Amino acid sequence: MKLYSDIERLRSYSTIFSSNVFLRLIGHNDFNFINKKIERFDIDKFKNKEKTYNQYLIYIYEALCNGYRCEYVYKNQIINDLLLKEYKLSSTIAINEFRVGNSIADIAMFNGISRAFEIKTELDSDKRLNNQLLDYEKLFDECYIVTHESLVDKYLNQKNDTGIIVLYKEKNHLKLKEIRPAKRNKTIDCEALIRCLRTVEYKNIIGNFYGKIPDVSSFKMFDTCLLMMKHIPVDELHTLMMTEFKKRKIEKNVILSSPKVLKHLCLSLNMNFNAYSILNERLNQYII
Repeated sequence: MKLYSDIERLRSYSTIFSSNVFLRLIGHNDFNFINKKIERFDIDKFKNKEKTYNQYLIYIYEALCNGYRCEYVYKNQIINDLLLKEYKLSSTIAINEFRVGNSIADIAMFNGISRAFEIKTELDSDKRLNNQLLDYEKLFDECYIVTHESLVDKYLNQKNDTGIIVLYKEKNHLKLKEIRPAKRNKTIDCEALIRCLRTVEYKNIIGNFYGKIPDVSSFKMFDTCLLMMKHIPVDELHTLMMTEFKKRKIEKNVILSSPKVLKHLCLSLNMNFNAYSILNERLNQYII
């Protein structure tokens, strides 16, 4: 049997929490990817031990929290601590991997305030960070860097208007703590905004402000709406923008019902309750 180092094992564990793995599990009852991890690393602990796949996911998630805090751990902590506890799912829309300009915010949240969260784990490079933050500031009221406690001083040297949130461990539990609050951005780049919106959304913004949408061909609609959007006062544009983003549907009941280790996965897949029920039933099967 080949021996694996702890870091090899943890890196391999981190690949389980991916959309493709769970889509195959829901759509095709395909446990192959997870079973290979069990056979490679944990056969003595989980094979034919009357333990479920849910228990296995909890086990590997805890291992990642303790020794390899990959991006999924950070994202999942943001959903558990910020979305569910602080901002409240009932009044907040969260979107995974939200594109703005040439950058993609790891998580975006919209309630009365728009917030972008950029994760920089201890495994990440900060090479593109300045450009990412400049893109986020074109749209979001508040921008945050979420990072490891050992990197706080490094990221405090970033722009002073960027908030800093740290992931740290206390009594065997991971927690998030705000080290520096984000300063409120009071501008909106209309071109950046309209490219984040669906066609129906930017038409709604124009129609709600002007009372009608422009009578132009579909070919000219985008450019015409962009020009009209630039004449909307920023406070009113912000309100109209937030109204449209908050209409976006996320399956809140699924996120609330899902186990703690799968909160972010359920958000990113935005699965309906029927798909979640299938997933839950399959994860509660015994590993054989």
